[in-house]
Amino acid sequence: MAMQAHEVEELIRTSFPNAKITVEGDDGVHFSAMVVDESFRDMNRVQQQRAVFAALKGKMDGPNGELHALALTTKAPE
Repeated sequence: MAMQAHEVEELIRTSFPNAKITVEGDDGVHFSAMVVDESFRDMNRVQQQRAVFAALKGKMDGPNGELHALALTTKAPE
């Protein structure tokens, strides 16, 4: 089942309600996202990305995942 960019954003926003989130992609399975959140300030890049992937609640899990690819950029606000 294909996803829409706003659905990906909504999933991320549940874990990062105050984040600046931009999600792009229109084929339903390949997306790019930028997530800027204060909670990332004391995390390294791997920890930040793991936190975002956890927010996707299994949508990328295995060959049956609804979301095939997500190019992810994360950072704390400047």
